[in-house]
Amino acid sequence: MQIHELAEDDWSQVWPIVRDVVRAADTFAYDPAMTAEQAYRIWVAEPPELTVVAVEDGRIVGTARMGTNRPGPGAHVSTASFMVAAGARGRGVGTALCRFALDWARERGYAGMQFNAVAESNQAAVAVYRRLGFQVVGTVPGAFAHPTLGRVGLHVMYHQF
Repeated sequence: MQIHELAEDDWSQVWPIVRDVVRAADTFAYDPAMTAEQAYRIWVAEPPELTVVAVEDGRIVGTARMGTNRPGPGAHVSTASFMVAAGARGRGVGTALCRFALDWARERGYAGMQFNAVAESNQAAVAVYRRLGFQVVGTVPGAFAHPTLGRVGLHVMYHQF
């Protein structure tokens, strides 16, 4: 698997991944009716932030967006988000993207990485993040409306560098 910065012509393969993840409404707090144009504006980062893709056998199997968590006094902490194609889940794509984001943040001198809203029901992602050094520092009870489980908590997770 190779990970590289998203190129303009990658969007045609990235959009179906983003669309499917968002429409499932079980991990991201994005509007499930989001259009390709809206998703592009949200997902494709402007420098100094970065959007990347994971490529396997010539196909994009995942994507990540990374940057500063909050401006000003919070600018020393990074954040990232990850989406993996349904057919590629469980094969280490998300782990590879998260490692890439962690390395990217360390290289830029961030003090740590914070995830603001990880659905506690997304057990696979929570397990990956814990394995890579993140801790749950708090959970907002019932903050995420899962389509089948009802209201579940949103974890705030942090990895100090």
